[in-house]
Amino acid sequence: MAIIRASELRDMGTEELQEKLQELRMELFKERSKAAAIGTPENPGRVREIRRTIARILTIMNERAANEAKG
Repeated sequence: MAIIRASELRDMGTEELQEKLQELRMELFKERSKAAAIGTPENPGRVREIRRTIARILTIMNERAANEAKG
């Protein structure tokens, strides 16, 4: 999976963001499992990239919730 930019995420709907979040969390779980089994991850930057993308999604979702609460 390639890097997903914040602008691309903002264009997605709420349901799409939920699906992408679930997909990324499963991918992070798999990467961490591989790292635990083997010892060192095959691509150490991949875990960081996944974590950052998850954070981006959660930030956008929280921004939308705050905007809905305001008005």
